[in-house]
Amino acid sequence: MAAGAQFVDRVVLHVAAGNGGHGCASVHREKFKPLGGPDGGNGGRGGDVILQVDTGTASLLEYHRRPHRKAGNGRPGQGSHRNGADGEDVVLPVPDGTVVLDSHGNVLADLVGEGTRFVVAQGGRGGLGNAALASTKRKAPGFALLGEPGEEREIVLELKSVADVALVGFPSAGKSSLIAALSAARPKIADYPFTTLTPNLGVVAAGDVTFTVADVPGLIEGASEGRGLGLEFLRHIERSSTIVHVLDCATPEPGRDPVSDFEVIEKELRAYDEALGGDRPLSGRPRLVVLNKIDVPDGRDIAELVRPEFQARGLRVFEVSAASHEGLRELSFAMAEMVAAYRAALPPPEPTRLVIRPEPVGGGADFTVRPMGDNTYLITGDKPRRWLRQTDFNNDEAVGYLADRLARLGVEEALAEAGAEPGATVMIGDEDDAVVFDWEPEILAGGGEGLGPRGTDRRLEGR
Repeated sequence: MAAGAQFVDRVVLHVAAGNGGHGCASVHREKFKPLGGPDGGNGGRGGDVILQVDTGTASLLEYHRRPHRKAGNGRPGQGSHRNGADGEDVVLPVPDGTVVLDSHGNVLADLVGEGTRFVVAQGGRGGLGNAALASTKRKAPGFALLGEPGEEREIVLELKSVADVALVGFPSAGKSSLIAALSAARPKIADYPFTTLTPNLGVVAAGDVTFTVADVPGLIEGASEGRGLGLEFLRHIERSSTIVHVLDCATPEPGRDPVSDFEVIEKELRAYDEALGGDRPLSGRPRLVVLNKIDVPDGRDIAELVRPEFQARGLRVFEVSAASHEGLRELSFAMAEMVAAYRAALPPPEPTRLVIRPEPVGGGADFTVRPMGDNTYLITGDKPRRWLRQTDFNNDEAVGYLADRLARLGVEEALAEAGAEPGATVMIGDEDDAVVFDWEPEILAGGGEGLGPRGTDRRLEGR
């Protein structure tokens, strides 16, 4: 890539939301009143990692340079019912037209429109303090819940430029010159292949219609198979409503002419459609044909020679010169007409909104019990996993509270139905990172019967 080219349109980003703050186990004390009741506050929520469309952001270069981003952690709770502060969110500005994918290539969000937001990693919930855990049976809990870890994930950001009109054609066909002549954009222009290494965008006004035009750099024969530069940038015209073929009528290369160039580019567009699929194939969109460089000797003659062949295919043809601006007014109004027709056919735009894609909940069982052989069982499920993360295993009362929660959820009965025998090894969580318990059905659980002094549980004594 040429020196100074600072355009990045695909990055892998590692994001980590903030961890929730731990709850506080505290008892109110004052003179002549040593045990005034639990007053431990809750931990703060961990910060989210949020993607937000910012039209002032042109590329993903910043995330290419710094691919790891983390939100702030929640602060722990304190005594006197003081809750911890929430962690600071991290808002990452992305260009308009950014597509968010997970590590498997599944689309998580398609961000279009200034201000559109997507929570890509949610912060962990703060742990409850002992004041919130107090009940008629546990009047002064000697423990608090731990904060939950924030979500961590690897995502892929792809930029698909939001342009109404896409210019396609061979290198040096004059696409960049055409954008410069039609708009205020000033792309780099030269007479050698692959001058354009990044997509160029220009804004064009024709009558009452204002629209954007983009070009596709380095589209050559074989681009859909990885040759040249075009395959990397074809995604930038996926949102375009109109495709304009810019054909060179003055190419010095032997064996090339406007008709053969057109057929090669059409073949590459069809190949790209077949590779990606989708409900709006590039090869099926409205198109115009621009016969460029008619100011060059023999260029006008070639344009007049091939024009009938394109018209016979039902295509509108324009003979132009980006250098002398001949024919550009007619071309700009024709493009505006097609863009306006496409916009009129669109449904009413929806207001910009926060995009959240939570995992489905409530659709199945809270947990599952899977026999692993040799009187060993694995318990999986969102609730058991969450409760494990919230438990301080250095505190016997917290462990007893976990046992009571699991019993109320029905884990004890499910183990018995699955054939578990006393002394069974019970693993809770993921198989490769589970917490292991010995199941003793004679030990009562579910009602808080084992309460002892603060921080203890009689059911765990000697175990």
